[in-house]
Amino acid sequence: MTNHPLLKKFQSLVGQANVFAQPADLLTYSYDAAVLEPVLPALALRPTTVEALGRVVALCNQEGLPLTVRGSGTNLSGGTIPAAGGVVVLTNALGRILEINSADMYARVEPGVITAKFAAAVAAQKLFYPPDPGSQAVSTLGGNVAENAGGLRGLKYGVTRDYVMGLSYFDVEGGLVKTGAKTVKCVTGYNLAGLMVGSEGTLGVISEITLKLVPPPQAGRAMMAIFDDVQKASQTVAAIIAAHIVPATLEFLDNFTIRTVEDYSHAGLPTEAAALLLIEVDGHPAQVAEEAARVQDICRQQGATRLEVAQDAAQRDRIWEARRTALSALAKLKPTTVLEDDTVPRSQIPAMIAALGGIAQAYDLTIGTFGHAGDGNLHPTICCDRRDHHEWRRVEEAVDAIFKKALELGGTLSGEHGIGLAKSRYLEAETSKATVAWSRRLKSALDPKGILNPGKIIGG
Repeated sequence: MTNHPLLKKFQSLVGQANVFAQPADLLTYSYDAAVLEPVLPALALRPTTVEALGRVVALCNQEGLPLTVRGSGTNLSGGTIPAAGGVVVLTNALGRILEINSADMYARVEPGVITAKFAAAVAAQKLFYPPDPGSQAVSTLGGNVAENAGGLRGLKYGVTRDYVMGLSYFDVEGGLVKTGAKTVKCVTGYNLAGLMVGSEGTLGVISEITLKLVPPPQAGRAMMAIFDDVQKASQTVAAIIAAHIVPATLEFLDNFTIRTVEDYSHAGLPTEAAALLLIEVDGHPAQVAEEAARVQDICRQQGATRLEVAQDAAQRDRIWEARRTALSALAKLKPTTVLEDDTVPRSQIPAMIAALGGIAQAYDLTIGTFGHAGDGNLHPTICCDRRDHHEWRRVEEAVDAIFKKALELGGTLSGEHGIGLAKSRYLEAETSKATVAWSRRLKSALDPKGILNPGKIIGG
């Protein structure tokens, strides 16, 4: 849209090479990983400095122009689909690791830093950044904060919000807001960082993040428990948690997912298994040895037909890398992949897995289920073809049934993917009418013109 009235103003703010106005370029920024219709923005902007980012925000607000911030676009709930005629602000030029402080165990980063690259840089300093979303090879830390991303290690180590010590962000008028600190304790003012984490870009635009780092575990042991019955596997998850053992990771894969992943990765997964649990314990070597033995005993008691313990780092990494490819493997099967994010109390994992099997049968759909079973977060993945209108109607009904069951079991709409556009209509069912109304009043007070990622979380 080379005739946009603000084109020259934006070019003066971020440079001509960092303003994208051609439809072919804009199409790239019209969608994310959610199965939703793309929306073409009017412009895409790539600020190369924090100062330019703030000026872009201020100009968008002054002109009433909708603004959606985009990292790598891996969002799974429509959180980075722009408003029609709006602006997409790209953070990939703001990718500096500003500081890794080994003495005080924190880091400062810009929002466009890639998660896996940051984790590797931290590891090189003999420290550990635990959050590890499945998209970590491409997702950005700003996006992780905006979505409160989780990952495989969430069971023991928590999610992104547990590592955010402070933030700097621009309010809708381009003012720089600072919250939190580099100290372990900080109760100065409102907990604005807590408000921003998971806000999906609807309340402000992040410019800098201070993240907590921790010492790496001294030892770890990974194992694979193989089951001939899905319910035995799901009951084992509940039994491990009930025994007050908290593994670093406790992942579940059903047979359909196992076979699909093995075809894709050739990692040596047992394709005859009805279900697998991938388990890793870490910590002090003596603790690791004791917990690994207890976990193995529980798996056998619950009916595991076989246990395989990784003999070296290469074997461990091969299995975990295969698990991380689950979505990619399933996505190759059909034109459309609907990845959901139902999360229930851990004791309800057996009931939720049983319900998913019933939903797949009732709606005649192919659903592969995998996920972070140890923290109750499952990813039922529907492989389908959206062009088949009859099948797509069944998919929509099945998704409704999945959410309804998760809430019945005391669960939540989203463990780590966010609400975005895809789940906003369900928000009141989990919370309350007053909760949604209060959230809208908050949004209105902080963003009177409604330009910050409009329509997300609380609807339009």
